[in-house]
Amino acid sequence: MSHGFFTIISRAEFETLLKDFPPLEAQTVPLSQAAGRVLADGLTPAHDWPLTNRSCMDGYAVNARDVFGAGESNPGYLECTAHLSINEMPDMTIPPGECARIATGGVLPEGTDAVVMIEHTQEMDGTTVEIRKSVAPGENVMQRGEDAREGRTALPAGTVIRPQEIGLAAALGYDELSLFRRPRVGILSTGDELIEVHETPVPGQVRDVNTHTVAALVEAAGGVPTPYGIVKDDLESLSQALDRAIDENDLVLLSGGSSIGVRDLTVQAVETMEGSEILAHGVALSPGKPTILGRAKGKPVMGLPGQVTSALVVMHVLVLPLVRHMQGDAAAFDPTRRCLRKAELARNVPSKPGREDYVRIRLEEQSGQPPLAHPVLGKSGLLRTMIQAQGLAPIPADSEGLYEGQLIDVWII
Repeated sequence: MSHGFFTIISRAEFETLLKDFPPLEAQTVPLSQAAGRVLADGLTPAHDWPLTNRSCMDGYAVNARDVFGAGESNPGYLECTAHLSINEMPDMTIPPGECARIATGGVLPEGTDAVVMIEHTQEMDGTTVEIRKSVAPGENVMQRGEDAREGRTALPAGTVIRPQEIGLAAALGYDELSLFRRPRVGILSTGDELIEVHETPVPGQVRDVNTHTVAALVEAAGGVPTPYGIVKDDLESLSQALDRAIDENDLVLLSGGSSIGVRDLTVQAVETMEGSEILAHGVALSPGKPTILGRAKGKPVMGLPGQVTSALVVMHVLVLPLVRHMQGDAAAFDPTRRCLRKAELARNVPSKPGREDYVRIRLEEQSGQPPLAHPVLGKSGLLRTMIQAQGLAPIPADSEGLYEGQLIDVWII
């Protein structure tokens, strides 16, 4: 069944189709391997953390009422009746008018509710301490349960795990976490003109670049890439390779074969799969217009443009958010999650209304003001434009372009 060529939909409509694919199942993962992944089940601690009130500073544990109004010109005086080590659980109560020497991380004794930093004190004799700064209750103290309370969710499902979340999980006693599985991503490059990287091209041949660039991006986004090598422009060969890749992966990417022409077989190959459908063939995106989205055996199949720059832009704009979405990242398509920099456009950039343009940008730092954003222009088959660029500048579909001197958002890539 033929679908013709290019029933163009917007980038937002394409994203809506991608969001329909559900996240993958959860798996238990050692804490040491959790960074960058997404919690499938929230963490609800069995105890408070910290377990007790602990000092944030080296100094003296005091009752804040005893040092009310203390200052450089009006110091207060307390008797130091205890010296507490960091691993000591105090069994005494500090009465009014007294204090206890305490180290960072030390447990506050009963009768104290704040810590005066050591630099705001002076030992006068063996036991008397001069206090030169007042403190409020709770000042310089990590309160019991301030990081996490027993029985309350400390980290909800959907949290992206960073080093700080790993630290909290460790503090709460978790040595493994329930995380969404990383998607396995099959990568096929199609085209009779392609040869392997180690081979020497003759006129009419090109080395397979897309397999390696696409795999690197997939891995950086948390996916598990599985390259299947070069598939020739033959429907039977492509269908067999695609069928295998779909069975062995959660997402399949094909580069090449997504433009018009008798040798372009991606759509036909997808349609040979059981229960398959073509969801989109064409997106109002430049570069990247001939992108394909299909569903086969319930899994997403995407056809990327064969030209390397076009393929890389589509990867950044559409595919990598899908890879994160499949890992349970609910904000994967949120543009505010991207690493953005404000920059001043160095020259006019015209655009054709009706499509989103993504302009490659080279940044030139300026002292005391936003960097200059230089558009990097060039053909979609040249890697140079992506190598020279530090980011992409989107031009909305309803715009006729960007203007010299305009302050723009540059998406760092």
